Amino acid sequence: MTNLHVRKMRFAFEDYDVPFLWNPENPAFSSMANAVSFLAVGFEKMIVQMITEAKPQFADDTVAEEADAFMRQEGQHSTAHRQHVRALIKRYPGLQETLDDVIGAYDNLTADTSLKYRLAYTADLEATFTPVFKLMLDNDASLFRPGDDRVASLFIWHFVEEVEHRSSALIIFDSVIGSDVYRMRVAASVFKHVLDVIRIACAGFNKHVPIEDRKIDALSMFASYRRKQKLLELIPGLQAANAGPMPRAFDDLGLKEQLIALRGIIRSQMPKHNPEHEDLPELAGVWFERFDAGYDVTKWYTAETAAPGVN
Repeated sequence: MTNLHVRKMRFAFEDYDVPFLWNPENPAFSSMANAVSFLAVGFEKMIVQMITEAKPQFADDTVAEEADAFMRQEGQHSTAHRQHVRALIKRYPGLQETLDDVIGAYDNLTADTSLKYRLAYTADLEATFTPVFKLMLDNDASLFRPGDDRVASLFIWHFVEEVEHRSSALIIFDSVIGSDVYRMRVAASVFKHVLDVIRIACAGFNKHVPIEDRKIDALSMFASYRRKQKLLELIPGLQAANAGPMPRAFDDLGLKEQLIALRGIIRSQMPKHNPEHEDLPELAGVWFERFDAGYDVTKWYTAETAAPGVN
């Protein structure tokens, strides 16, 4: 029996003007997280279609139950992120083009690749989430707390549920495909596609969101882009894009923590990887405890009262 729980959340993004720069103290992280919202809509749509297609091949009822709960959790994430994205589009209508391009990239992936590849894609990407999101959640005081509480709460909820279902995609992949060699072989193309989609979102931010609202060059999260812009500045007759400053989202985080996360990402792609053995963010356990106790997790930092016994 699966341990996953499907939680329906409403962050009321339609009730107020949602800022693009939702964490003014870290514009780079704000932009990166916004790109995750755009990616989530397309990726999680692909997951729902993939699970539906794979259902006849599940080995047993246990896998089918895990897959159903995984799909439903991802469906809830997609709904919430679509509401976040819709609020950003309301302020910057050109971002509808960006959303269409991101969804199109995943629609093309569904149309042009095999079920086997998409199962590996999902397993490879989902396996990286626990070390990556642990880095973020362990540093919530700087990455989330200073920002708009509704937006911060959306990402915290999504990330702790990714930790909760950290094994689901690999369980499904192993049941239907069961080849670590194949999963490792396609990993490079998987992460290239993910980065290409994030680049689509960030380029859209540069195009449609004024610099006074985003404060940075949204493409600065890509090291190759930063190098190219700096090189162009040195060559007479060539001009860099000049789309804004180029800080990185994790510039203020400890190097040791970042290296631990990087090792976790590499480990996640190795044969026989078992996400159940991963170190988990402490905040995830607190979040589940508070949710079960009735705390308003859609206002993680500003809810007026916690349930009795919850700190």
